[in-house]
This record gives sequence, structure tokens and C-alpha cells, in this order.
Amino acid sequence: MIVAAREIVDPPAEVLAEAASVFTLLSSPPRLHIVWVLAQGECDVTGLAERVGGALPAVSQHLAKLKLAGLIRSRREGRRVIYLIDDDDIVATVRSLVGPLTERAGQSGELRRGLGA
Repeated sequence: MIVAAREIVDPPAEVLAEAASVFTLLSSPPRLHIVWVLAQGECDVTGLAERVGGALPAVSQHLAKLKLAGLIRSRREGRRVIYLIDDDDIVATVRSLVGPLTERAGQSGELRRGLGA
């Protein structure tokens, strides 16, 4: 059976720049933790601060950066502001990276450093 080779098309420079910006934002452990928590469901800033172990002002600053980048959004419930991710691709990306690393860390007792370890 002969399989035709598919042409691989590189993404435009603008798309690569946007992806790099997203990865830069997610390279911060606290911001990645916030996105991980929000990938599990919506939460307010107090709940996020408790989950990620950060001070309220610091968590608020991280949320502002993530919101400005369009990775998360918010809505009001009375006096509370609820944060959520409504982009299934971001949720899938974070889950596909962090989930397996968490499982490996649990199996080995420590997180392996580097991608090749």
C-alpha cells in the first residue's frame, strides 16, 4: 500500500509569535498553577489564592496578565468575580502537559527534570 506524503505547512510567523507569548505566560509556575486550577472549573480570586498558595495581590496580578492575554475571562456574581477558561484548546494543552507530569511525579516520588529524563 502506498501512502501519499502530506505536505507539511509551517504556521505563519504571527501564529508562532502568539503561541510563544502564550507559552511565555504559562512559563511562570504560579500562572500555570492558576490555569491548571481553572482548567478544572471556575473559581474566585480567594479560592485561587488558597489553591496556589499565593497572596491575594500577587494572584490578582497574575489573573490580570492572563486575562489581558485572553487566556481567561471573568464574570460577576454579586460582589465576587469568578474566573474561568472558555478556550477548550488551552484547557486541553495544560491538562495534556501537567497531567502526565503529575502522574510521573507520583510514580517516581519526584518530578523529573528536563524533557529527556
